[in-house]
Amino acid sequence: MNNMLEDEILSTIKKFNLINQNEKIICGVSGGPDSICMLDILRKLKEEKKLDIEIIVSHVNHMIRKEAEEDEKYVENYCKRYRIKFYAKRIDVTQYANNKKQGTEEAGRNVRYAFFEEILEKENADKIAIAHNKNDKIETMIMNVLRGSGISGLKGIEPIRNNKYIRPLIEIERNKIEEYCEKNKLEPRIDKTNFINNCTRNKIRNIVLPYINKEFNPNIIETLNRLSIVINEEDRYLNKQTIEIFKKLVLEEKKEEIILNLKEFNKQDIIIRKRLILYTISKVIGTTENIEMVNIDDIVKLCSNNIGNKYLTPKKNIKVSINKGKIFFEKF
Repeated sequence: MNNMLEDEILSTIKKFNLINQNEKIICGVSGGPDSICMLDILRKLKEEKKLDIEIIVSHVNHMIRKEAEEDEKYVENYCKRYRIKFYAKRIDVTQYANNKKQGTEEAGRNVRYAFFEEILEKENADKIAIAHNKNDKIETMIMNVLRGSGISGLKGIEPIRNNKYIRPLIEIERNKIEEYCEKNKLEPRIDKTNFINNCTRNKIRNIVLPYINKEFNPNIIETLNRLSIVINEEDRYLNKQTIEIFKKLVLEEKKEEIILNLKEFNKQDIIIRKRLILYTISKVIGTTENIEMVNIDDIVKLCSNNIGNKYLTPKKNIKVSINKGKIFFEKF
């Protein structure tokens, strides 16, 4: 069993090309079963010379739970035992969330990722390993469906993002991780707030999935995982098509402005038009975050009506306008 899980994780790393030779990896470790299992297996793969990597551990103490200090100590002791470089940060996330007017969960995530980035830069490291597993991925898919997301929400959590955030456990189910921790006497720290059904993810994890599992489909995790794989494949194909068409439509491309051919844009299928808009916005401002479906629909309408010199601002730092047979995407 021990080696089996090691092999499965190594196979995920190779399949998605998560880690290259001689890379320095920052591991986000809370001390829970997922992150300690990820750290333990990466350490073994390194010691067995199956991976040529350097491991650095990053731990954020959110100061929310009274056990938080013990969690930090637990991770630090593990690192001391195996001579792994350890960084910790203490931050009152509840206070931070109030100041920033964010939910505690969102604030916690922002704080963690900011700290990972900080260590990445300080250590001149290559990747940040996050311990999301297959169950997390499925929970995310269901959350996105409930929020009314498009197809991209059904991709779930991807194995690698921005060629920087990697998820070596993404193909492993939670029960296998817990078994591994037990067999290897890792005694992970258990975050009791995971069992309180006060937020969407916990309700999906503790109520919705067990219910579907019992009443409808005992393989629901695997079934939805297959759906996510199909969607990822189709999404990659559509992205490739979008980039090819973009190249044909682009009239001018500067750092903060892209101009497309309006007539040729309007000839495209509606799916491609929507993707072209998102792709172009992403090229101009580096993100499509907070751009909603309604914004995309408005831009499609603007382009198809083609009346005079009109513009839209789907986000405060991007302006989309049409003029003389051209579509202008400008950063401002």
